Amino acid sequence: MVSKRQLKIFLNDFEEIPYKVLRFIISDINYGGRVTDYIDGILASTIISRYIVPEVLSDDFYYSESKTYRSIPAGSTREYMEFIKTLPLNPSPEAFGLHENAEITTNQKLTSVMLGTILSLQPRTGGGGGKTRDQMIAEISQSIEEQTPPPFAIEAAQKKYPTDYNESMNTVLTQELIRYNALLYLMKDNLVNVQKALVGEVVMSEDLDAVATSLHNNIVPETWSTTGFLSLKPLASWIIDLNDRVNFLMNWIDKGAPPTFWISGFFFPQAFFTGTLQNYARKC
Repeated sequence: MVSKRQLKIFLNDFEEIPYKVLRFIISDINYGGRVTDYIDGILASTIISRYIVPEVLSDDFYYSESKTYRSIPAGSTREYMEFIKTLPLNPSPEAFGLHENAEITTNQKLTSVMLGTILSLQPRTGGGGGKTRDQMIAEISQSIEEQTPPPFAIEAAQKKYPTDYNESMNTVLTQELIRYNALLYLMKDNLVNVQKALVGEVVMSEDLDAVATSLHNNIVPETWSTTGFLSLKPLASWIIDLNDRVNFLMNWIDKGAPPTFWISGFFFPQAFFTGTLQNYARKC
């Protein structure tokens, strides 16, 4: 409403429409004051600059490349309403000035939330002669604990591959081991405590209950996914992927740097590329 009132004032008080002033007031002041992220501020300015331009007064000015969203000839309220009814019920990303790939991310998140909600509605108690929920969680947590590799001996690895100005990949290896160890220690602690909580040896805290529920639903616990590597896999596949990643690093420690690297096996592939470039620059 504030932007609408300001627009009316400028239209009434100025012979020429001050488009630049309007864009600044609306994007940087009215909306910019509520936007805390720098990139979001740029996005808001970009979207506003598409709408507040002299061409918008021309008939059939298109706001998007598909020409779905356009400026129609001035008419009555009813004509505007009829045009609005022809627009897609579910707007595409272009309606908000975004690339069409943004819809992929949105759909993935919506699907994840929907499936998570469905799984959360499953009963937490067993019926008939089958296993109870607690028994299933205990078996799952014990199985995962057996599959989870032990943490790396970082000090031994550092002695074998010390930090060297001429070999940046040693630093990359150490950084990867530290990150994976943080995940492995967390998993070990959670799995042991979940099993103890199920038999009453420790209190089933809210965090442990969330881990137990995730294990029961074949979902990677949120604390693990936050501490661990980026992945969209379910828990069973995620554990296999984790073991493959750990084996990759173990082979590196035991046999030396491999001739080819599994780039997606790194926590941060950017570190690998940086280390490779630094090695190349020093050798040149």
